[in-house]
Amino acid sequence: MSIKSNSNYDTIIVGGGLVGAAIACGIAGSGARVAVLDGGDRDLRASRGNFGLVWVQGKGADFPAYASLTRRAAQQWRDFADELQDATGVDVALQQTGGYDFCLSAEDWDAREREMRLVAEHSGGEFDYQMLDSIELRRHIPEVSADVLGASYSPEDGHVNPLYLLRALHRRMAGLGVDYHPDHRVHASRRDGDGFVIDTQRRSFHCARVVYCAGLSNQALCRDLGMSIPLHPLRGQLLITDRVPRFLSAATLQVRQTAEGTLQIGDSHEDVGLDDSTTLDVITRLARRAVRIFPHLAQVRLNRAWGALRIMTPDGVPIYHRSDEHPGAYAVSCHSGVTLAALHARDIARWICAGSAGDPLLAAFSAHRFDV
Repeated sequence: MSIKSNSNYDTIIVGGGLVGAAIACGIAGSGARVAVLDGGDRDLRASRGNFGLVWVQGKGADFPAYASLTRRAAQQWRDFADELQDATGVDVALQQTGGYDFCLSAEDWDAREREMRLVAEHSGGEFDYQMLDSIELRRHIPEVSADVLGASYSPEDGHVNPLYLLRALHRRMAGLGVDYHPDHRVHASRRDGDGFVIDTQRRSFHCARVVYCAGLSNQALCRDLGMSIPLHPLRGQLLITDRVPRFLSAATLQVRQTAEGTLQIGDSHEDVGLDDSTTLDVITRLARRAVRIFPHLAQVRLNRAWGALRIMTPDGVPIYHRSDEHPGAYAVSCHSGVTLAALHARDIARWICAGSAGDPLLAAFSAHRFDV
């Protein structure tokens, strides 16, 4: 197939969700000519089913580099949100006023305490957290029930509106001159001289560099360019309620109150393959747990529910991989597209633009860690 002259780009990003859009903004901000090839509205899209947390606590407890990377990302979020609002007019509703993870059993408490201690050790004691018993917790959140034994708390955590974030990133892409091509699902890629040809169902594109940010599709797409990216889906179901009077001033892992006053309830983990539907048993379990934590929610009406698939690596840690066989080809896969958004637009974009050089911390995130 002949390549149209206007299909030549410095960088093509495959995937226009939170991960791909953030990286596209960062690379385009360096002056590169960038295109984003995206799928259709009916595709599986984690970015539209996200809980919206900017979450540090517990991340990387058994992977020190991930703990460091997550803290770095969270620390950039305030400036990043301000930059997006200045450039696009979109307020992503960042509230970085801390986060709680409730413990409903002694086993929960012990596991949480271990995770928090390890993250603190990885940071040389800089990670700020507390383990709050039930009395201390109710001083912070009086509405918590006596069933809650306590909670882990970190002031480094927060949350945003993930849909506003996606809108802001796409507006920023447009402002930076990124060519966005929806309904251009990629089905094949190949080397072509010093660059790459990316084939979609509509046309082919030529680029000097390609970055795969296509969620679960990365596993199949990256094989064309010699990259083995092991991934599997993990479903999470989420609920949204009617608006209620504000009572949560910080994020929690189980329930968060949005800027509009609604409550988002979640945190299910289901290994069900490529099924993003909802089920009555999980909806019921999530609602009952929310009421167990906050009894006054028993009379609040649920408005809607949905399911979404997390992009999970075998160890739950992101993959930032550069092809050995085809330099200029990259894969980015993670399930923390909100938490890591500022890092993707900055550090990861710079690492990609730097080629073989770049941040030495990222070496730990290569897919080669799964080689046996």
